[in-house]
Amino acid sequence: MTLRSIAALGVAVFLGATVLAKPVPIAPAAVPFSIGSMRTVALRDMINRVPNYGSVFGKKEGPAAVADILRKAGAPTDALSLGVDALLVRMPGRMVLIDTGLGPKVGGVLMQSLALAKVSPADITDVLITHSHGDHVGGLSSADGKLAFPNATIRMTRAEWAFMQSQPDNAALVATITPKVMPFDPGAAVIPGIRAVPLAGHTPGHSGYEITSDSQKLLDMGDTAHSAIVSLARPEWIIGYDTDGEQGRQRRTAELAKLAASGEHVFSPHFPFPGLGQIVKAGTAYRWQPVKR
Repeated sequence: MTLRSIAALGVAVFLGATVLAKPVPIAPAAVPFSIGSMRTVALRDMINRVPNYGSVFGKKEGPAAVADILRKAGAPTDALSLGVDALLVRMPGRMVLIDTGLGPKVGGVLMQSLALAKVSPADITDVLITHSHGDHVGGLSSADGKLAFPNATIRMTRAEWAFMQSQPDNAALVATITPKVMPFDPGAAVIPGIRAVPLAGHTPGHSGYEITSDSQKLLDMGDTAHSAIVSLARPEWIIGYDTDGEQGRQRRTAELAKLAASGEHVFSPHFPFPGLGQIVKAGTAYRWQPVKR
């Protein structure tokens, strides 16, 4: 989701003249779980409320078609609530954070969620970025514009770093983080136990991260899918958040089919918190099966 203009809590997110999302405050939370012998924690930052205007979901099909899907799922039809969450991975000698939420300038509570996990910003050694939209990189800087994680190396694909630098609205953040950025090639083994998964389409360098421990796997799929209801019921629909709508559609349909076939566990930063579960085939589409806790 592109954060184009936001100055205070409750201000809407814009793309051109179209309101795309409104950040909503939420209480901090930290939910631990394990991947093999690796300890991980789902962390809350905010919620984005996306009006059902047909500008994001159902761009070609219209709000009525979106409302019909939401109604059948027992969800409100006027707007979609998308989590804005991050994933912490505790590793020997490393503390890895995947994405950083919207950040404290707009009321994000990632730091408070980290505190619940008994982790300080200085403890973070690596920040892995799925892509450079504001709800994933906003927390890279503090409220006063300084590095939020002063001891961390910031990692993203070369294509995504180039894309981030090309966006004028990112200028201040780019200047802050540049000394810490270490870009990598798509599909790289970024850190022992964490492999980048190329998912370009949502943005030019969009990447997932597959975590492996003791033969168990979990994919942080970034923004491959946004709504646990609409994106899975109609993965073939073009979504307004994708930089390349057609490439995003192709990537989404292919990746969801792959995940449903493999049964691999998934972390989705925009699905209902804590965003941990599996993609399950449901007729010609899919459904979200949260991990029972």
